[in-house]
Amino acid sequence: MEQSSNADVVIIGGSYAGLAAAMALGRALRQVVVLDSGRPCNRQTPHSHNFLTQDGEKPAVIRERALAQVRRYPTVQVVADEALLAEKAADGFRIATAGGRHLTARKLIFASGIEDLLPALPGLAACWGISVLHCPYCHGYEVHGQPLGVLNNGDGGFVQARLIRNWTPQLTLFTNGPSTLTEAQTRQLHAEGILVEESSVQAVCHEQGKLCSLALANGAEADLIAVFTHVPFRQQSELPALLGCRVTATGHLEVDDWQKTSVPGVYAAGDATTPMRSVANAVAAGTRAGAFVNHELLGL
Repeated sequence: MEQSSNADVVIIGGSYAGLAAAMALGRALRQVVVLDSGRPCNRQTPHSHNFLTQDGEKPAVIRERALAQVRRYPTVQVVADEALLAEKAADGFRIATAGGRHLTARKLIFASGIEDLLPALPGLAACWGISVLHCPYCHGYEVHGQPLGVLNNGDGGFVQARLIRNWTPQLTLFTNGPSTLTEAQTRQLHAEGILVEESSVQAVCHEQGKLCSLALANGAEADLIAVFTHVPFRQQSELPALLGCRVTATGHLEVDDWQKTSVPGVYAAGDATTPMRSVANAVAAGTRAGAFVNHELLGL
């Protein structure tokens, strides 16, 4: 059944950045609709860290608590639905959803996140966010001092290995095939006590997402507690690109200090905009986006 409604702001994405923006706008008495497709980037991560007052809490618990608090503001609606179309209109933007809703909004905020493109390495997907990790600031403390790995190569592997070395003296860089490190980089890693393993990784061996070892092509198994790696990603929503929002060289939505995109009236916040992926950063950026959308609505 089709439903139509008007709002000051439509927020596409109902995780931490989207809900933070909704709270800021609800407190500014704005009519807000949050569209949430229910696919947060960290849905497999058991605990959130490095977020004051919430350190070690389950991400789903933080979101449910945030959702309950946002829903106290009567001008905010949070709807389980997915935006399929967003286009410019004379008075702002028109949005159509998978559930048959047709919305108009004066401003848009994308808090739609990203989708990690995991390599087809057996066992890796099951461990992603649990023991195959992307951020040492989010997860490094919990595995510090234990045998860790970095799955990367070249300049990126060199930098990431040196970063993770801060958390453990027991570190191996797995280049997953011939190393593309320079001789100087290899010498520096060895000088810092970091091993370099060039044998290809065949599988991530685990028990319910908890890493046991990496199985290597040479027949060896490297016993590890966790592995840090970088994987490619894409924007969870194609709508910013269809509206003409610019992206950075890294593939993130380009925003200014106030979370404005390159398209007037369109803001963005959260993982879609930055490589600094954490709940704390998402909340901060969402709050900033909500506040400055309200400023723009007031003509300030």
